[in-house]
Parts: sequence; structure tokens; C-alpha cells
Amino acid sequence: MAEPAVPEEEAEEGADAAKPKGGKKGLIIAVVVAVVLAGGGFAAFKLLGGKEDPAKKKETVKTELVPPRYVTLDPPFVVNFEAESAVRFLQVTVGLMTRDLEIEKLVKENDPRIRNDLLLILGNQPYAALSTREGKEDLRKSCLETVRTVIKESGAEPDKLEALYFTSFVMQ
Repeated sequence: MAEPAVPEEEAEEGADAAKPKGGKKGLIIAVVVAVVLAGGGFAAFKLLGGKEDPAKKKETVKTELVPPRYVTLDPPFVVNFEAESAVRFLQVTVGLMTRDLEIEKLVKENDPRIRNDLLLILGNQPYAALSTREGKEDLRKSCLETVRTVIKESGAEPDKLEALYFTSFVMQ
């Protein structure tokens, strides 16, 4: 049995209907649109969402780029004090930490005054208080504030002297 003849135009329409619409061309367009949107989103995040507070960034950069500078007050401090009717001795080596060259210079220039003030504080300590960790920590804080006072009176910012450390602490 022979099939009825179908006009050529109808045959092409039937073949087109069998093919999926859009094909490879549609897939390529969809991929390009997705890449463009993803790139735009990433660019927007970097430009708008990734901003930091400039003050915080400056502070972070400052502390990261400038290494600490340590100044050791030499020779060690030696003081005597009474404890239970016996003469006791305390020998302490003090180190100061700053990140500012001006503060380092001020500490060195004011060494006699700083040493004097620290000797007065160290010699006034009760033996029992220095025997505890808390007592030593209180003494360290007191000494730090004393050195900061000297720096402030010299016209500099006292908070730029960040720490005072006892690098040696001997009681006898």
C-alpha cells in the first residue's frame, strides 16, 4: 500500500515540530546569561559589600606593619626592704614595649627620672604582696602608669607605651 503524497511544505513543518525548539543556540545563550549575571554579582560584592571601615583598616595596617620595639632599662633595679624584721633584696629587670620611635627616644632621654620613680615604687613594696602573682601584676601595672606619666609630661602620647614587662624578678 502506498502512502498518500504529502506536500513538501507540510513535510518540513512536521520535521521542524519533531526538533526541540531552541536547540544548541538556546543553551549557549542561557550559559552566557548565567556567566554574565554571576560576574556582575561578584563585581557588585567586591565593589559594594567588601568595604571595611577605613579607621579599622588603618589601625590594623599600623600594628601589622610596625614591629614592637623593646627598651630594657639597664642595669637591673636592686632595692632592699624589710620583711619580718629581716632585710630583703629585690632585683628586677624591666623591659618596655612600644611601636613608636619617638617613645623609645623619650624613654632613653628620661632614663634617670624613670629609674628614680621606679626605684621609689619598688622599694615601697611589702614582701608578702610580692610573693603572689597578683602582687607582682599590681606592681607591674603601677610601674607602667609611672613611666606613662613621665612620657605624658614630656609631651608625648602615654598610650603609645604599650607594655612594661619584668624580664627578671628575684627576691631574696
